[in-house]
Order: sequence, then C-alpha cells, then structure tokens
Amino acid sequence: MSKPISTQNLDRYGSAALPWSRPRDVLVADTPGVDLTFFVATARPDGRPHSAGVGAIWVDDVLYFVSGPGTRKSRNLAVNPACSISVRLRGIDLVLEGEARRTTEPAVLERVASIYRQGGWPATVQNDALTAPYSAPSAGPAPWHVYRLTLHSAVGVATAEPHGATRWTFAR
Repeated sequence: MSKPISTQNLDRYGSAALPWSRPRDVLVADTPGVDLTFFVATARPDGRPHSAGVGAIWVDDVLYFVSGPGTRKSRNLAVNPACSISVRLRGIDLVLEGEARRTTEPAVLERVASIYRQGGWPATVQNDALTAPYSAPSAGPAPWHVYRLTLHSAVGVATAEPHGATRWTFAR
C-alpha cells in the first residue's frame, strides 16, 4: 500500500492533521497480537447494509481478513467489493474504505497464515483458503477465504493526545 496522496484535516478544534503513520504504526505493532475487533460493512444486493466482525491483520502494509464463502459478508463482497472496515486502535478510532477482493495467491496465503499463527490462531493453507481447528462463529465453517483490502481512503479520530481528526486518500 502506498502513502496517502492527500490528507484532509477534519478537526474542528484547532488540532493539526494526523499523520498516516499514527494508525499504520499501531496496526503494524498490534495485529495480530492484541485483541482487536474489526467490523466490515458491506451492502446486500438490494442495497441494505450489513456489518459483521472479522478476524483482520495488517501484513506488509495491507489489511487482510477471513470469511467463510457462505457468510453474508462474503456473498455481498462477491457482488460488490466496496466495503468499510472499522476498528478502535490504541489512541485512534479508524475507518478504512476500499474494495475487498479474495486472494488465492499461494505465497500471500502462506504469509497471512504465518502471521495469524504468530498471533495464536493455528491457521494453515488448504488449497486456496485457510483452515484451522476453530474460528469465530461469524466466520462460518472452514475453509475460510482470505480477502485483501485495496484502500481508497481512511478516517482517523484520535482518542488520545495529540487529538485530531483526519481523512487520508490513497491512489487507486
């Protein structure tokens, strides 16, 4: 993932724009070791919203998450890859917006599985997906597809000093 191509200060109280490095560094440091809850928001084919928790990790400057092929979120993404992913990080609330597409590249799957294992989830690659003895009920049954988020924009609202609110836009 590249650096933002633009930064917009959204703060109304005089705080400076936040650097993208602030949430990025927390994602690097805290996934997968810290218990973070990520929520992906998708749209059903009829346009109604859907939101669900996902197991997500930040690997090599990209956010990946897993979901079973039969889940509502996976079925929604198959029709419309546009989504947002929200998470409360140390010192900053973050919403990532972009497109999530399934990845089946063996090297990427192996890398993602290894990072999940470092965090305590015993994921292994099976064919073009991940499997493990267990997962969150919201993931559906194994095997689980791996999705890669192509980031279009992000909004961060600091919950600790230095405060501020910023939108970052990324190249498409």
